[in-house]
Amino acid sequence: QVQLMESGGGSVQAGGSLRLSCTASGYGYRFSNKWMTWFRQTPGKEREGVAHIVTGPGSTFYADSVKGRFTMSQDNAKNTVYLQMNSLKPEDSGIYYCAAGFRGGRWYEDQGYSAWGQGTQVTVSS
Repeated sequence: QVQLMESGGGSVQAGGSLRLSCTASGYGYRFSNKWMTWFRQTPGKEREGVAHIVTGPGSTFYADSVKGRFTMSQDNAKNTVYLQMNSLKPEDSGIYYCAAGFRGGRWYEDQGYSAWGQGTQVTVSS
């Protein structure tokens, strides 16, 4: 079973940047060719998939709301994926979760993942 540890959240003003990290670990866990996704959740809303990567090839996909501002990347040597968030807006605020253990479905649907990090808070003030 994979364990996920996120870091990098914080508080910034609108227009600022943050980088989130998510490190995967687990006995015998192979980082390559895994579908990993960053989700965010805000009060009153469903958890939203914002960025997705296929580790190894590095193919990425983004929600329309973050395209051009967020970039997801990987460091295979560190079993870590990143989410670089630029030009942040107040509506980007929320708890960001890293997800892995993809079981099928659409990448942005949270029911498709079996492993979750503890979440990291991002707050963007206007």
